[in-house]
Amino acid sequence: MEIIYNNLVLSRHLIFTPDLLTIKSILMDIYAILQILIATIAATSAMTLFSYAVSASFRELYKEPVLLTFLLKQLKIDVSDKGKATLAWILHYFIGFIFVYTYHILWVNHILSLSLLNAFLLGSICGIIGIAGWMILFKLADYKPHIDFKGYYIQLFFAHIIFGLVAALFYYLTLTIILIAKSNVTI
Repeated sequence: MEIIYNNLVLSRHLIFTPDLLTIKSILMDIYAILQILIATIAATSAMTLFSYAVSASFRELYKEPVLLTFLLKQLKIDVSDKGKATLAWILHYFIGFIFVYTYHILWVNHILSLSLLNAFLLGSICGIIGIAGWMILFKLADYKPHIDFKGYYIQLFFAHIIFGLVAALFYYLTLTIILIAKSNVTI
């Protein structure tokens, strides 16, 4: 299937479709993967910077990768502390990737339009999902950080709104760049 955007034809193939036999569809999937990765890195980084800034401002531990590291230490896996910290960062960005990939599916299939309002909505939904996930993790773990949980969850909600807005912005920017590049390059 294809969608038309500004008179340019874009593939609607997802990563693992059997139609990946043509160079055009393979390149389109590479573009989509790059688009999702760029939006993921930008959005997760912006969210994390916000969490670090709020953490510093309120002198609280609101840093998701640090909290993930502490939770990973409770699992008693045979990895060094530095390895657990690295794993926490990878996990943090992987969760961001899952969120952006979900956004991508919603946008490409026209379930939601790519707009600031929908980015705000998606960020809010992800914020609620993030809060629920952290509540479950803290309940399951032996580790109970000495943090202001209410403050953490409030900042986490707003961090995810920033995530949604930045993800939409970078998704749109990369889409624009891809469309300009495709209009000048024929395959």
